[in-house]
Amino acid sequence: MILTVTLNTALDLTYRVRTLTPHASHRVSEVIERPGGKGLNVARVLAALGHEVTVTGFTGGATGRAVQDQLATASGVTDALLPVSGATRRTIAVVDERTGDTTQLNEPGPVVTPPEWSAFQEAYEDLLASADAVALCGSLPPGVPVGAYAGLVRTARAAGVPVLLDTSGEPLRRGVAARPDLIKPNADELAELTGSHEPQRATQDARRRGAHAVVASLGTGGLLAATPEGRWRATPPARLHGNPTGAGDSAVAGLLSGLVEHLPWPDRLARAAALSAATVAAPAAGEFDRGVYEELLDRIAVTGEVNAA
Repeated sequence: MILTVTLNTALDLTYRVRTLTPHASHRVSEVIERPGGKGLNVARVLAALGHEVTVTGFTGGATGRAVQDQLATASGVTDALLPVSGATRRTIAVVDERTGDTTQLNEPGPVVTPPEWSAFQEAYEDLLASADAVALCGSLPPGVPVGAYAGLVRTARAAGVPVLLDTSGEPLRRGVAARPDLIKPNADELAELTGSHEPQRATQDARRRGAHAVVASLGTGGLLAATPEGRWRATPPARLHGNPTGAGDSAVAGLLSGLVEHLPWPDRLARAAALSAATVAAPAAGEFDRGVYEELLDRIAVTGEVNAA
């Protein structure tokens, strides 16, 4: 079982409009609603790849009930979300059909009380007992300590469970110091962590700060990996236009699935890059186009080198 943690779950709403114009009224041509938050997106992709997945984090209010109702219909995903008194947030993606560009609006999330945070930590330890790997994903809701991910990384390491961290800002900086097995920042998050805008140097610096391995998302530039085994870059054959929401989460799913299947790094990166691109081509956040994924998988260019023994 793979465990994904989403402390700031969401109900993702995707609105499609013919043309997005500031200061104007718009007719929405399509509305798509999905359970969201980075870890829930990761879980859906993992389940689609055939893995057994458990999701945990917080849920509350009418929005939280809508998230759980939809999770109940998701094949291969087990719901272990914990209730909070506040309401789960919504995220809104507005897709401009003319350009393919997406405008994202993210609510902050519910305030988590100290007793609710303590209850989550106990449940997390119990879930780790049957986990093959864990992904810690996304932002922290109000009330959760800024060092929360660092503590969750240490708990996973003490349980002998490989842990992937995908967050940003101060939670990432503190989490890296707890020595996660893998982090997956985007270019901006990596630069903020290390102070370097040169990706090769920044990935190596992130490893020196504590990450065992680093895979950076570089947008249309693909993925850049720095690991104990070597360094690689995975590049799609062409840019796909569409909704990029959830593309990084699909990359996380590819990396996690490759980890538990013991794939070599180049194969993990090819899978992650193909899934990421196929998510851009999908109509809704947190989904991927399987046909695009299968067509791209063998066309991802992976270059690099294995470290000398």
